[in-house]
Amino acid sequence: MNIKLVDLTRQYNLIRKKIIRRIEKILDSCNFIMGVNVKELESKFSQYIGVKNSISVGNGTDALVIALKAIGIQPGDEVITSPYTFFATAESISRVGAIPVFVDIDLETYNIDVAKIEDKITKKTKAILPVHIFGQPCDMQSINKVAKKHKLYVVEDACQAVGAKINGKMIGSLSDIACFSFFPTKNLGCAGDGGIITTNNDNIATICRALRAHGSGKDGSKAYSILTGKKDKLKITAKGNNTIYNSEKYYNYLIGYNSRLDEIQAAILLERMKYLEKYNNDRIKTAKFFSEKLKSTSLVTPKVVKNGKHVFHLYILQSNNRNELIDYLNNNGISTGVYYQVPLHLQKAMEIYKYKKGECPNAEFLSMHAFAIPIFPLMTKEEKRYIVDKLKEWDEIHEQK
Repeated sequence: MNIKLVDLTRQYNLIRKKIIRRIEKILDSCNFIMGVNVKELESKFSQYIGVKNSISVGNGTDALVIALKAIGIQPGDEVITSPYTFFATAESISRVGAIPVFVDIDLETYNIDVAKIEDKITKKTKAILPVHIFGQPCDMQSINKVAKKHKLYVVEDACQAVGAKINGKMIGSLSDIACFSFFPTKNLGCAGDGGIITTNNDNIATICRALRAHGSGKDGSKAYSILTGKKDKLKITAKGNNTIYNSEKYYNYLIGYNSRLDEIQAAILLERMKYLEKYNNDRIKTAKFFSEKLKSTSLVTPKVVKNGKHVFHLYILQSNNRNELIDYLNNNGISTGVYYQVPLHLQKAMEIYKYKKGECPNAEFLSMHAFAIPIFPLMTKEEKRYIVDKLKEWDEIHEQK
């Protein structure tokens, strides 16, 4: 048996015809950028998360960069975040000229240790950027309490956690601004790159909309007024045929980005959204099955936080003999992944901040012990049992040594 870490084929086969019909309509219309599908996706995503505004962008990394810019993060500012996540989290902070300040994680949840945040706050700190890692929701109530006390922004990195909840509230609705990724392997993924920003702050939303499209047009004009206090109303002196030529985009107010979600990706996401809750629940059931069957082994299984809905973007195990176990699984047709082999504070690209080994011991420990096994919607009972049997088989062999 061969089991991929993530198998998208089964999911796409179910909706293939519907996606093709949507794409054909887009091709017939020749409206490829910021059209009806993008608008529909933004509206439905806002309803799903429970926020006033959703702003689609080119990818999850752009979402983070634009979010930080929109709340006014400047060069030299400090942003507190986790060292145990994908590089884009810290990269986005550095990209806007700010300084990532790493706070170690909790070994049970793998999320930022809230109890350690306050010790890292300085006069330069402007925001806290928690990461809902692997689909596990952070303790947003405590994070927001610290942020309010110190007058800091909170930016949720929800790129791995679409559909996750804490205390009955949806991740992505619990901060000043939140960011999601639609990378193909995410719980809600498209067929390329994509991302979205959510916020209840209308002014921040307007700035995000301006920044994603070169700071231009009506959104650029509104954002300019918000940021400068100067009243401005877009006045177009020469109008053309807006089916092709849109004169608004030649009026630029901010230095922005070119980060727009295209119509085809939005159409795919609209079809996939219909299955998101069902597939997240499928992941949760699979995770419960794994954890129940593996509780008698030497492996450390994931913990779900109290009052939290963990959507298991990845199912992470810990082993003191990770490399040996990974080889055993791979040799038996079970794919694995190591998340993350190098914590962010020790990445070469972060050397300029002069972090040293030992400063985030929990993140460093997990980087040497944690790994992912396959978890995705529509896994068969046989596949799940095979994975458990091979893990138990290895554990028994190891225990006898």
